[in-house]
Amino acid sequence: MISSGRSSSASHRQREASDAGLIQTPPSSRPQNFLSRIVSGIDQADATERYDLEEKDNRVSPPNSSTSSVPLPRKIISWKDGDPENPYNWSTTRKVNIVAVGMLVVINSTMGSSLPSNAIPIISEYFHITSPSAQILPISMYLFGYVLGPLLFGPLSESYGRRPIMIGTFFLFTIFTMACALAPNFPALLIFRLLVGINASSPISVTGGVYADIYNDPVTRGRAMAIFMGGTCVGPLSAPLISGFIAPALGWRWVFWIGLIFAGVSWAPLLWLPETYGPVLLSNRAAHLRKTTGNLNIFAPFELEKKGWKQMATVTLTRPLRMLIFELIVSATCIYFSLIYGIFYMYFEAYPIVFEGIYHQSPGISGLMFLPIGGGALLSTAVFFWYDGFLRRAQAQHKPWTEKEESRRLPLAFLGGPLLVIGLFWLGWTSRASVPFYVPMLAGIPFGAGFVLIFMALLNYLTDAYEIFAASAMAAASCSRSLAGAVLPFAAKPMYNKLGVPWASSLLGFLSLAMCVIPWVFSWQGQWLRDGSRFCTFLKEKKAAELAELERQRSTREQVVRSDVEEKV
Repeated sequence: MISSGRSSSASHRQREASDAGLIQTPPSSRPQNFLSRIVSGIDQADATERYDLEEKDNRVSPPNSSTSSVPLPRKIISWKDGDPENPYNWSTTRKVNIVAVGMLVVINSTMGSSLPSNAIPIISEYFHITSPSAQILPISMYLFGYVLGPLLFGPLSESYGRRPIMIGTFFLFTIFTMACALAPNFPALLIFRLLVGINASSPISVTGGVYADIYNDPVTRGRAMAIFMGGTCVGPLSAPLISGFIAPALGWRWVFWIGLIFAGVSWAPLLWLPETYGPVLLSNRAAHLRKTTGNLNIFAPFELEKKGWKQMATVTLTRPLRMLIFELIVSATCIYFSLIYGIFYMYFEAYPIVFEGIYHQSPGISGLMFLPIGGGALLSTAVFFWYDGFLRRAQAQHKPWTEKEESRRLPLAFLGGPLLVIGLFWLGWTSRASVPFYVPMLAGIPFGAGFVLIFMALLNYLTDAYEIFAASAMAAASCSRSLAGAVLPFAAKPMYNKLGVPWASSLLGFLSLAMCVIPWVFSWQGQWLRDGSRFCTFLKEKKAAELAELERQRSTREQVVRSDVEEKV
């Protein structure tokens, strides 16, 4: 099927959708202030444009060339059923390679966040830094970069494609990692760390979108996201080992040289990363067809989408912020993520207090104390795959509870939340000289398992709920949690020194316990929350309309076939 004619404006499509009942217009009796009306209009237009684009991408077939001298109408191309260039139809081997490359880039990114953690005393001595707050800045500046980057890279990847964003930002990540190793003074080091962090935030916010591009099956996509989440813990937990052993032996600069070497090795597979974003791939196909057929009226839907700095500033770049502020699911998820992510990075301050202060370990040995957290992360991956198999069996048996959207992901958070709380209290009340060091060290297992299970559950829930807006939702989550990860470590030493290890850890435990209610609220009122989301509601209604249209077309085809048979008889 070929659609022709000029594309409608966003406002025209919005009016048509409203007339068709696809947009729920607020009742006139419900007062709206000026800001609400503006945001409501942007959200509706944004959702309409993005879904119309995706709908055209997946419903329209490529055109045939025409030799007519009559001016041709505009032809909009899209994927055929089973099209081998559609990322959904790529081979399993190719998809696995893409998942592996995404993991590798994310490990680079997260390892860089805590790379100088156990080298801070040596860096401080080298640059004569005595302020405890200033000593935290090499890590916090990196995480401040994590705050800024997702606001750009997540939405931009939905406008210009995944590959140029991933390649370009990883190039700058590599350059500024080298700059950190060569930093002439402390302010320069901090500036370079900020720039590294900005570019390192790209894979955190884009990789989820890449996986959504190649896996249309929520089951397979969820498994890929589980592996991705397990990998995000490998980087920050391996970095203290590197800095703890390398900095005292070779100097602090070699900590960054090691990071640069790892980034350099990662370039080989990264260069083979293909573009995975369907609209961009269709744009490339349209350009090729225009060149080979001479028909300049062939376009992909993506090429007809409104672009420009005004569109980017008011819609594309504001989407994560709008979702963070006005989408209850995103807001609550970001609050939970912010707390546990901040606690995770507070551990890089708390562990030296415990294991170097109480147990008098060297920086290198204290870095080994993070390994149980990694073990917990691996355990959480095993739990995910067990639950995934359990869920599939229950679905095959048509168990009623599997029909509920929230039952597919959130139970992992029901387990993860209490495990994280247990890990915090365990660390706090066993960290004393009379207790062997390995007892508080093993508290990292439930903490790591709970930490990753929460992320697995809620990130997958966001991806499934927001679909084509997954990258923007994840960008909002990444931005908020990175802000907490950058700020909360400043409170770690004062809090642990004032309250002591037991009560400081208990305070964090009680706060985490309060957050455990969020997945349960999602499970209880998730449908109501999604019904109140403009993005989720619009996606649902457009899908229903599309399915009705496909059913109508199927019925029409069946009638034509029956008519042909009757004529032959």
